[in-house]
Amino acid sequence: MAGSSLLALIDDIATLLDDVSLMTKAATKKTAGVLGDDLALNAQQVTGVSAARELPVVWAVAKGSLVNKALLVPAALAISYFVPWLITPLLMLGGAFLCFEGFEKIAHPFLHPSEKTAHDQALREALQTPQKDVRLIEKRKIKGAIRTDFILSAEIIAITLGTVAAQPITLQFLVLTAVAIMITVGVYGLVAGIVKLDDAGIYLSQQQSALASRVGLGLLWLAPHLMRTLSVLGTLAMFLVGGGILTHGLAPVHTAIAAFTATFTGVVPVLLSTLADGVFGLAAGALLVALITPAQALWSRTFKSSK
Repeated sequence: MAGSSLLALIDDIATLLDDVSLMTKAATKKTAGVLGDDLALNAQQVTGVSAARELPVVWAVAKGSLVNKALLVPAALAISYFVPWLITPLLMLGGAFLCFEGFEKIAHPFLHPSEKTAHDQALREALQTPQKDVRLIEKRKIKGAIRTDFILSAEIIAITLGTVAAQPITLQFLVLTAVAIMITVGVYGLVAGIVKLDDAGIYLSQQQSALASRVGLGLLWLAPHLMRTLSVLGTLAMFLVGGGILTHGLAPVHTAIAAFTATFTGVVPVLLSTLADGVFGLAAGALLVALITPAQALWSRTFKSSK
């Protein structure tokens, strides 16, 4: 009896782990769009930091990311258990934010042309001043990266929660925890590799071996292009994922897209549906930026004048 109970327990655990694995894969696929942007943003956050401090900064942000997820996972489970009806509105809000953030990133140089110039100038001045100022900028970068991570992590957790909302609470906890850990390790491991790519390139380019030197020069060429590519793909993914969440949450839009794509065969319906999600996300982002940006400017002016 004891032996059969143990085997039953092992079988239950194996089944549960298999369910966790399958649900984690499904959730990770849905959150892939946010990951590209998460990776690019966090790699950009540590640019301007001295080479010796790059990995400590990445590690500091990674620890902050774990704290973020330690707060977000229980909050998501509480919502799922006590107010499950709130999951869909939160998903819609997250999708709208993704679209807004993606379009704001595209429009930012035109909406705020002076900000980047001022930031670059402040960084150049700080690098010529005592080390204390450089460390102050480093602390600000870490805080900024952790704030960015919190927003993106909230989106990832919300999307994952929407994927497993119909599952038992234990499975939800295991999947959310697995996704949170995998994303943190994966994203910040890649960020660490990206920020050190140019250092590896410099080291290899100085070797006597012709092959090593060529590889090093190739890495030096690749590093800035990789950052730009990640940024572009991340922005594109924000429209695809955010638009997909919105179209699935708006029944008339989803029905119209499904009816249109049903007239085609093969992979065309999938491609058209994805394209429609992206276009809808782009349009939603443009509308949100048009509405929110003036409100932000008005709020900023009001807040400053009240001081």
